[in-house]
Amino acid sequence: MLKNKKYDVIIIGGSYAGLSAAMSLGRSLRKVLVIDSNTPCNEQTPHSHNFLTQDGETPSEIHRKAKEQVTQYSTVELINGLAVHGKKIENGFTITTADDITFEAKKLIFATGVKDLFPAIKNFTECWGISVIHCPYCHGYEVRNQKTAILSNGDRALHIASLVNNLTKDLTILTNGKPDFTEEQLEKLNRNNITIIEDKVIEIAHENGYVKNVVLDNNSKIDFKAVYAAIPFVQHSDIPADLGCEINEQGYIKIDAFNLTTIDGVWACGDNTNPMRSVANAVASGSITGAMINKVLVDEQF
Repeated sequence: MLKNKKYDVIIIGGSYAGLSAAMSLGRSLRKVLVIDSNTPCNEQTPHSHNFLTQDGETPSEIHRKAKEQVTQYSTVELINGLAVHGKKIENGFTITTADDITFEAKKLIFATGVKDLFPAIKNFTECWGISVIHCPYCHGYEVRNQKTAILSNGDRALHIASLVNNLTKDLTILTNGKPDFTEEQLEKLNRNNITIIEDKVIEIAHENGYVKNVVLDNNSKIDFKAVYAAIPFVQHSDIPADLGCEINEQGYIKIDAFNLTTIDGVWACGDNTNPMRSVANAVASGSITGAMINKVLVDEQF
């Protein structure tokens, strides 16, 4: 049972960024409610990497330990639920869940992440986060020197290729349609012996999420060990936009250097604010956000 319905801070999203912010605030004796729908984007990722002290640990185990440690702070409460509505009131905000329970807080943090929009390619979803991957820093070392594809086009494909080229020289770009590169970009790709294939990708053949080959619409198959994919996304929660938080051209919540959104009293941290999608970055941004909100509360009260 919850102790109350009024808090200093409500955090929507109880993954790495949200729990990190909760720890900072809990250690400052702030009354905090974390509302989490328990739908992490890395749910089927086997191991988390590039996070000091946790390199190679499973995402679920990192999350379990985080919840265990955060809930040791008596002023922090966690509930499983989906926040569906937010409202500005005189001295703060209200958040209402799908269970029609309304909570009140002086400040809000959105650590809600983003929702990936998967392409209509057979078995893409089953491989996402396992061998169809998004980040060379999170996954690249594990598939180094392997035959690798980049499922992307244009500037984004070139950016990924420049990073992955340092990890493997057996690299192919699958543009999934007409290539969209400048002459200068094509020269760079040619100079680095990176092949471009424009045939449509219709299927990713796999075993337990691990890519075996990519099937093209001409019925040919190409063997790969890994596929980097740059796919579109939307914000996981509509509440920030409903409250008036500005969304930038890339689709992220606009924040300042201390993670404050364009709405006073509302902060955001983690994957919903920038393209650096990693556990380490989420934890860091959450910690900063919690500390900054505590500073604002101190200034208002002291």
